[in-house]
Amino acid sequence: MFHNIPPGMARRMRDLEEIDARDRDDGTPRLERLRQVPPETGRFIALLAAAAPPGMVIEVGTSAGYSAMWLALACRETGRSLATFEVLPAKAAIARETFRLAGVDDIITLVEGDAREHLAALDGIGYCFLDAEKEVYAACYELVVPRLVPGGLLIADNAINHYETLKPMIDRALADERVDAMVVPIGKGELICRKH
Repeated sequence: MFHNIPPGMARRMRDLEEIDARDRDDGTPRLERLRQVPPETGRFIALLAAAAPPGMVIEVGTSAGYSAMWLALACRETGRSLATFEVLPAKAAIARETFRLAGVDDIITLVEGDAREHLAALDGIGYCFLDAEKEVYAACYELVVPRLVPGGLLIADNAINHYETLKPMIDRALADERVDAMVVPIGKGELICRKH
């Protein structure tokens, strides 16, 4: 996957990495910043997605589409598609442009709106990457876990840098007998949950 990233995707990844770095330094308001994962997290979530069992691949929190490009690499590798949910129209517009430039708009479905209003209708999820506003994590966790296939994965970003905010959800996952869970110190910290 990583040895054959298409040139258009590689360019868009670099461009978004530069914008994200600039956003963090120049005082851009929080909701306007891209707030995307670092490249090592992108590679990590792609590897996990490629190894996930058969089932839907979903992402909650698209932003500009950076992490979705990494997941698209895994989807191409495994013959799947990605459904990604974004609540902010301005971010969804940037993501659409990202998917077009990266040449992955054929395998990514962008759903504009609150994922919590759509997740209950899904079933057979093989992989979910959760990287949205932290106050929706717990609700998304409770909606996704029952819909994971056996062996299905839920990965939640920011498990270390937003630990205090996410602690109730992380504690719930670590004690949840439906899943095996742990926090991995990659990027900003990834909570990994595997359904029994």
